[in-house]
Amino acid sequence: MILYHTSTLAIPRPDTLHSRQHLDFGQGFYLTALKEQALRYGERFLRRNEPAVMNVYDFDEALDLFTRKVFDSYDGEWLDYVSACRKGEPHIQYDIIEGGIADDNVFNTIDLYFSGIYTREQALDQLQYKKPNHQVCITSQQLIESHLHYIDSETIKGTRNRE
Repeated sequence: MILYHTSTLAIPRPDTLHSRQHLDFGQGFYLTALKEQALRYGERFLRRNEPAVMNVYDFDEALDLFTRKVFDSYDGEWLDYVSACRKGEPHIQYDIIEGGIADDNVFNTIDLYFSGIYTREQALDQLQYKKPNHQVCITSQQLIESHLHYIDSETIKGTRNRE
């Protein structure tokens, strides 16, 4: 499977140590299988006058020795997991987690839930109408080294300059 990671630089040797904590699925190396999503993410860097580089990887999915969790929708299990990770609370650790992103559209609902304005049921009611994006978080450096293979990096020029 081809996966993408957008950053301000080429990352031929990714690691889990340089990731921020308290993200959707915890600290790890985040990727997506959606090229357009990776390109859109690069716009964040371009708006700040920073370089935007889309890194491309081949991912070997033969993960017999690793734990994997896939969230197919924005459901209660996803909400509980993302809530625990974002708050830095204890949660089940997986080597790789895949599921929807708490992007701006989704995060508004989660923020209302975190602040106590929405109950869990109200948040889930709102989330059921959201179509999940796609993210993969690899939390295991061993998995990165054995299953994620760097292909290339591409500088993102911005929406107006894309062919």
